[in-house]
Amino acid sequence: MNSTNRQLVSGVFYTAIAKYMGIIISLLVTAVLARQLNENDFAVVAIATVLIAFFAIFSDMGIAPAIVQNNTLTKKDLGNIFSFTIWVGVLLSAVFFLSAPLIGHFYGDDTLVSICRLLSINLFFATINVVPSALLTKERRFRFIAMRSFTVQSICGAIAVVAVFMGAGLYALLVNPILSAIILFIINFSQYPQHPRFTLGFSSVKKILSFSVYQMLFNIINYFSRNLDKLMIGKYLTMGALGFYEKSYRAMMLPLQNITFVVTPVMHPVFATMQNDIKQMVSAYEKVVRVLSLIGFPLSIFLFFSAEEIILILFGPHWVQSVSVFQILSLSVGVQIILSTSGAMFQSANRTKILFISGVLSTILNVAGLLIGLFIFKTLNAIAVCILITYAINFFQCFILLYRTTFHMPMRDFWKQMLRPIILSIIIGVILFGISFLTENMPLFVSLIIKGIITLVIWIAFVQKTNEIDIIGKIKNKIHHKKI
Repeated sequence: MNSTNRQLVSGVFYTAIAKYMGIIISLLVTAVLARQLNENDFAVVAIATVLIAFFAIFSDMGIAPAIVQNNTLTKKDLGNIFSFTIWVGVLLSAVFFLSAPLIGHFYGDDTLVSICRLLSINLFFATINVVPSALLTKERRFRFIAMRSFTVQSICGAIAVVAVFMGAGLYALLVNPILSAIILFIINFSQYPQHPRFTLGFSSVKKILSFSVYQMLFNIINYFSRNLDKLMIGKYLTMGALGFYEKSYRAMMLPLQNITFVVTPVMHPVFATMQNDIKQMVSAYEKVVRVLSLIGFPLSIFLFFSAEEIILILFGPHWVQSVSVFQILSLSVGVQIILSTSGAMFQSANRTKILFISGVLSTILNVAGLLIGLFIFKTLNAIAVCILITYAINFFQCFILLYRTTFHMPMRDFWKQMLRPIILSIIIGVILFGISFLTENMPLFVSLIIKGIITLVIWIAFVQKTNEIDIIGKIKNKIHHKKI
């Protein structure tokens, strides 16, 4: 195994441990809060979270990936950039705090005022955390990052649960974003302490500007592409509808985030070392695509046929209206898993300008799909279908741009990586379709277990038979080594 593969495997391994242990924590916390709060509570916090995510784009400004990519920055440069983030953090958090009454008035909800003001704390600490966090990633300290993230998530999740039982109401939903931002900054700063200076740091920021400016523009575009649906639904349908949609979307994002967020944080710092050897980069990347396709496409099918069990077990019968929306959105999981890796490749190849162009095209398509679903069909299911279609179209435009304008290579091998995973997904879909009729009157948990076991057995048999992964051989080797 070469050094690149070792770095990828090591990074993915440690990140995966934290993420998948984190899934358990996240599901437990969400399950408790969903039973104590209603859809309007989640909707209000969802709007505030979406809004603060917009301000957070300007807090990062593409600085973090630029630090990872640039190998010429000195300690003085990093100190200057850190000073710059402090000024930006003060400005952004103040603007968000003062904008709270306008936000509350726009949505006709006074609760949003206090929520937004509290979340301005998150915005400040997230901004000044940019440099220390980027240095951890640049140094590829994946084990430390993984254990840090899991620890913080566990602590904040436990405090949120305690808060909701002590009568905090929807404010319990703010514990994680606020407290985690503070703790993460303290931990990261202790690892890479910076020395702030009484300067705006423009001289050092200029060194990364050509990379970071397009990254920031892409982040702005991607923000609207990802979050406009929630803003529009909350305004033009009802808060209740937004609550059901947000719960469906969040449930869909759980497996997506906990797969892609295991791989993509590792990809940029590792692939950035190959920026002068595109052929090596593409060869290594297509291996990643193959593995993610084998996971993502079958997972989409499993989620589609297990939508009712997943939503009702996780959130309770009150959220039954989220089932059909989750079912539709789950079909996009496989495509999104692979699509989410493209950004790291544009970054690693120093082509953030092309990344921005791809983001513009994606946003135009996503906004068009959202508007069609919202104003023509006027239902959550229609919005979900339109979003699903736009994800599929964006998948093609993104990778065509990546291969033709960045890699300058044919896409034949890229498409080959997904052929067998698609065949596997069709097989799983046909079998689960038949099984669904047999399990419809069973208890939800039993039905989910049966579908999960069947999916897993088919997956293992397929990858073993096609020699994609020699699972039996790996087990035999482990047993042999233990005997020795």
